[in-house]
Amino acid sequence: MTFQTHPVRTGPPRRYGRVAQAIHWATAALVLAAFLYGPGGSEARVYAASRDFDRHLHETLGSSVFALTILRLVWRLFDRRPEPEPVSRWMGLAAIAVQAMLYLLLVAVPLTAVLGAWLEGHSLAYLGGLTIAPPFAASHALGATIATIHTWLGDAILWVAGLHAAAALYHRFVLKDGVLAAMLPGWVPGASRVALEPKRPPDAR
Repeated sequence: MTFQTHPVRTGPPRRYGRVAQAIHWATAALVLAAFLYGPGGSEARVYAASRDFDRHLHETLGSSVFALTILRLVWRLFDRRPEPEPVSRWMGLAAIAVQAMLYLLLVAVPLTAVLGAWLEGHSLAYLGGLTIAPPFAASHALGATIATIHTWLGDAILWVAGLHAAAALYHRFVLKDGVLAAMLPGWVPGASRVALEPKRPPDAR
């Protein structure tokens, strides 16, 4: 009787693990939903009774994004990640810069929302009736400034995330490497195949 054996793969994995993938795609979905359901506008409009549901949903989604971001940063300390694809130096530096900006915005956007609301004297309100009152005295002018910064950062994260997505599609359909496939679940057509293809040397340009 003969037994077939499979070679043991050593070194970094070719794809992100299921936990990292789940956090990544859940974060992306929550960021988009929070943007779409942001009440926006003046303070009076944001805190109008008719906008309560949208505001409660927006604050719930935003806090969920913050929690997932912290979870992902902690998970990165223990998770084994794929080696970066061999690309030109400028592309590698650009990828690092975009990723750093995304992490910074994923933390800054929820924090500025919380600080802005509390400094304006408003409690945080979540779906299900949970509220968190301001833990410090109001400073309305400062709160309004931070709330404005929150709006700017909320727009910025969509632009940076869009750039990130466009770069991933460029890798998939132009460079035809495994950057996008490494973050796709295995059931997505072509994900496993592309991720297992041997890495090509970087372009000499």
